[in-house]
Amino acid sequence: MSQIFFGAKGDSATRFLTQPMRVIETGVYRGPHYYSHTPMVRIQLDLGRLEEWPTNLLPGFTEQLLALLPGLRTHGCCYRSAGGFVRRLEEGTWLGHVAEHVALELQTIAGHRVTRGKTRSVKRRPGVYNIMFAYREDEVGLLAGRIALELVNSLLPDHLRGIDGLDCIVADQGNEGEFDFTRWLAALQRQVRRSAYGPTTQALVDEAKRRGIPVMRLNDQSLVQLGHGKHQQRIRASITGKSSLIAVELAGDKDLTKKMLDASGVPVPRGIVVRDVEEAVREAKRLRYPVVTKPLDGNHGRGVTIGIANEEQLRFGFAAAAEHSRRVIVEQHFAGNDHRILVIGGKMVACAERVPAHVVGDGRRTIAELVDEVNQDPRRGDGHEKVMTRIKIDAHVIEYLQRSGRTTETIPAAGEQVMLRATANLSTGGTAIDRTDAVHPDNAEIARRAAAIIGLDVAGIDFIAPDIRRSVRETGGGVIEVNAAPGFRMHIEPSEGAPRDVARPVIDMLFPRGSRSRIPIIAITGTNGKSTTGRMVAHVLRQTGCTVGLT
Repeated sequence: MSQIFFGAKGDSATRFLTQPMRVIETGVYRGPHYYSHTPMVRIQLDLGRLEEWPTNLLPGFTEQLLALLPGLRTHGCCYRSAGGFVRRLEEGTWLGHVAEHVALELQTIAGHRVTRGKTRSVKRRPGVYNIMFAYREDEVGLLAGRIALELVNSLLPDHLRGIDGLDCIVADQGNEGEFDFTRWLAALQRQVRRSAYGPTTQALVDEAKRRGIPVMRLNDQSLVQLGHGKHQQRIRASITGKSSLIAVELAGDKDLTKKMLDASGVPVPRGIVVRDVEEAVREAKRLRYPVVTKPLDGNHGRGVTIGIANEEQLRFGFAAAAEHSRRVIVEQHFAGNDHRILVIGGKMVACAERVPAHVVGDGRRTIAELVDEVNQDPRRGDGHEKVMTRIKIDAHVIEYLQRSGRTTETIPAAGEQVMLRATANLSTGGTAIDRTDAVHPDNAEIARRAAAIIGLDVAGIDFIAPDIRRSVRETGGGVIEVNAAPGFRMHIEPSEGAPRDVARPVIDMLFPRGSRSRIPIIAITGTNGKSTTGRMVAHVLRQTGCTVGLT
């Protein structure tokens, strides 16, 4: 590479002596490409005057870089063993190559582990390099590329610093001024969180990739295409392209769902839809306490209040449900443990017992302080970003504690378990215990029938049973809800018990054994005649009866 510089003459030599680094262009390869089969970000960089400054000629550069990113010591580089990249730094390598490794390491630190990269000089363009590195989400990869170049530039001697064209990679993100590594890294970690799939989508994407099925993200949320061409399937979380719109809408109407299940002999609680609190009071008396209130069309346990024992609690429950729906269901309270039975393709594949959010006292700290401690668990996050959700102290928690004469400032006795909610949804801080192997055949059949009656290919059946090992036809209990788009995280990584591979049966259903996920693709490259050759190949294939797309 150094010969490229020293062989330069005239204007090229002058440019090397005066011009700072400059980003020429950026590209994102989302599939196999000229350089690799691995999707990569490509940044074309003109080193300018830094072409004559490999790392071994930059005093303190390597030491400062490794102090900021010690993980670089594990990079093997061309030596294919830990320490290989450090050896290259000490021997002398160019800054484009350094930026490649920094971009990989930054993504790994932020939570997206990637390892593949390469940097190649551009023929007949002295000092110009294509820097390429793997990524999992393109926005994360691009931001990592910008930060890598900013970081490398910040470690240079003052007279060599300077880099133009960074905004063609990704906008500044408000980090103007002197380079602040901590702030930029925090921005990258935020981008990872924003772009990350939820646990359900990630499990399905991982299973598809494991089978070699192409995966393409179609928006910045959970809409994903699996496969190509006529073989493609689409998912959005656990909703699939085979999910019936009518079934999904039906599952959203809890009252109609319950009527259909009841008409088919599935045990469900008696109840009625009301529009105002006074009607709710009357119907609760008719049904007899304890009762449950819930929004007619809610989800994730929002606005649900269970175990209501008197009129005061009922008025609170109605108000909570009315925040999410104009109409509110008042129904019998089934006594027992809360279970989620997952039915995929007409088969029960998993069952988890859901335990409401709770804390265990130590005789010293208040309930609020114990909640703070529970929330330190690294498995807990906001919303659905991790396998468990942080517990939030809200009006429901305060009301539920009041039922037992407690407040958030109460100090529970050592070993005392304090339930914070009556509902056991994971989205409100609950935990899960795997019960798949314990489900009584009658209960599994009831759940399977409930999914079939509503017409869902993937369904989460909320099932109350005093003992899931016994039939609810003997013990009491039954189905309280049927959910479209059920979350998988309680099955993938339960708090207790064996994890269940619930993504596999979904991909089995979408791509049965022996089915294809890809279509033949011919790529033609070169200098002249590409379009003509492409049209000729397309014409030949059409004559054989193929349906051909040409771009």
